[in-house]
Amino acid sequence: MSGGKSVAQSYGGKDDFVRVRKCDLEKLTTEVMQLRDFVPRVLNRGLIEKLHKARTAQTVNEHLVKEQEQLRQELLHLQSRLEAAQTECQKEREEKLLLREQLWQSGTELQQQADFCSALGSATCSLLWSCSASEDTIPHWLADQGKLQSFLAVAAQTLESFVGSLDTEVKTEDHNSQEHQFVLALAGTITNVAAVPCGRNFLSSSLHILLDTLMKLLEQMKPGVFPKLKVLMLMALYNVSINVNGLRYISENPRLITLIWTLLNDGDWEVCLHSLRLLQSVLLEEEAVLLLGSSLLDPDLQARVSHLTSSSNPSLRAAAQQTLEDLQALQQGQGCKQNSL
Repeated sequence: MSGGKSVAQSYGGKDDFVRVRKCDLEKLTTEVMQLRDFVPRVLNRGLIEKLHKARTAQTVNEHLVKEQEQLRQELLHLQSRLEAAQTECQKEREEKLLLREQLWQSGTELQQQADFCSALGSATCSLLWSCSASEDTIPHWLADQGKLQSFLAVAAQTLESFVGSLDTEVKTEDHNSQEHQFVLALAGTITNVAAVPCGRNFLSSSLHILLDTLMKLLEQMKPGVFPKLKVLMLMALYNVSINVNGLRYISENPRLITLIWTLLNDGDWEVCLHSLRLLQSVLLEEEAVLLLGSSLLDPDLQARVSHLTSSSNPSLRAAAQQTLEDLQALQQGQGCKQNSL
């Protein structure tokens, strides 16, 4: 000690130390003891917990800040994708509008072409119908290397397509429409082909599918619908029935009499008249009667024919009377055969 001040001394050993005055050490000791008594009063358990919570909250906040930044980056990415999608959507919308306009134009052009083809087909078939009215025309057609067969096959498909569309479309019978004239001309041409001996012989031997189609279409068409078309098809079948082979083939159809009975209830007098003529043609051929058997003796058929004998139309009334007599004669003949047995 010198002049009342402490002097630090180093002994060059492992530990260094200083010298302090005793009064300073006592003062320091007093302060430490006071702190021991004071600190627990200030730093109580609640404060420590709050400090811990504060640190936890700070950690959570830092985590939330990081998540927020991540979400902000994702939002920017989604916004970028949205803008790209909106641009693409707008492009596709414009393309769709363009395609719709092109489709509408194509539809218009297609309808124009269909109308033109329908008009051309109607005019062409009307000419064929007129030409086929001449008996000399059919032999020339038959001599033309099977082209008539191809034409009649297409005609059958066209008629079938037209009749099939009646169930899916609302069609009004407009006699001036190109479509109606077209199918009438086709059916009329078929009828005229069958009206000539060589024509009905050709149909009876080579175009059974056409005969099947005509009977099927007559069965499918509803009562009162397109009676003129029905009349032409019935006339074609009647003309074919004049041929022995044709009548045999028609009579082999088990639904022939049911078809005739249905057509007798059509309501149009011409349809009923030509149905009766077809029935008469069947009744006049013994082989056809044998093929059809008991269906010709059906009381409902005879009752319907009997009802038509009261028709106000003289042609229909006369045909019904003749057919009724033929049915009664057939019934009497069958009765005599049974009695003889």
